[in-house]
Amino acid sequence: MLENVSFTNNQSGVRLDAALVAAFPTTTKAFAREAVASGAVTVNGHLVPKGRRLKGGERIAVSRLPEARDNTVAPNAAVDPHVIYADEALLGCDKPAGMPVQPLSHTETDTLANGVVARYPECAPLGDRPLLAGAIHRIDADTSGLVLVARTAAAFAALRAQFAAQTVEKTYLALVEGNYAAGATLENDLAHDPSIPFCRMIDAHHNRLCESEKRRLRPLHAVTRYEPVGHTRAGNEDRTLLRITIFTGVTHQIRAQLALSGIHIVNDRLYGAFAVENQTGHCLHALAAAFVHPATGRPFKIETPLPDWARL
Repeated sequence: MLENVSFTNNQSGVRLDAALVAAFPTTTKAFAREAVASGAVTVNGHLVPKGRRLKGGERIAVSRLPEARDNTVAPNAAVDPHVIYADEALLGCDKPAGMPVQPLSHTETDTLANGVVARYPECAPLGDRPLLAGAIHRIDADTSGLVLVARTAAAFAALRAQFAAQTVEKTYLALVEGNYAAGATLENDLAHDPSIPFCRMIDAHHNRLCESEKRRLRPLHAVTRYEPVGHTRAGNEDRTLLRITIFTGVTHQIRAQLALSGIHIVNDRLYGAFAVENQTGHCLHALAAAFVHPATGRPFKIETPLPDWARL
């Protein structure tokens, strides 16, 4: 990432984005256009369109300009991606709780993606967004379990299309506070809480926001089905193991929908659960995914081992 750099353009008739790439060869035209559009670039102290033709002699200042390497996941062989399945098209990884799926920048090296590209370098360029390294989907950092990773561009496109069409059946396990005997299907329109952007989800229709804030929400429909499969106790506290099925893939879907129904995942403090000392992450595990294999065209399923807290 280039920050607080400037130069004097001496060419007449060149576009601003092209001038940026010529002055800073480590960036790309796409990054240059994004920087101009975001207001990170000024010409003689003024904001201008990315297609502006320069006259020559202007002073161009840039506050932030990404470089091509910012799209690259750095390999880190010290990170174990916990691959439980591998073939020529895809990987199935059993991500531990506390590990992010992908980095937010190329300087991060402790994510699942860093471990994947160290062992499977063909995954590094795959994705429809930067820094995916072939990851078809994401789960929260504190959620453990299955993450699917493509090894070819064709596999990435095929699996991504299945997720978009909501035909992938995803199964989770959750250990929750309390004793529950019956299952249920939950349907909500979820939205990002504007007071904590991108950190917590709320019910898009039933909340304490003022009307102007409600109008700015972008509701996402989520459907979660759960059923109790076991019960245990921790000290004086009842706990229930839930088997959960989802087809939609909204941020924090299971955590938010359970909390909205009064059910709290053990150690999920963001959504109202009590804290558990010396525990990494909350008790939510991506157990399995059923989909059409991108290479064979046949139904396929990958399932991870049970986490310790699910062995009742």
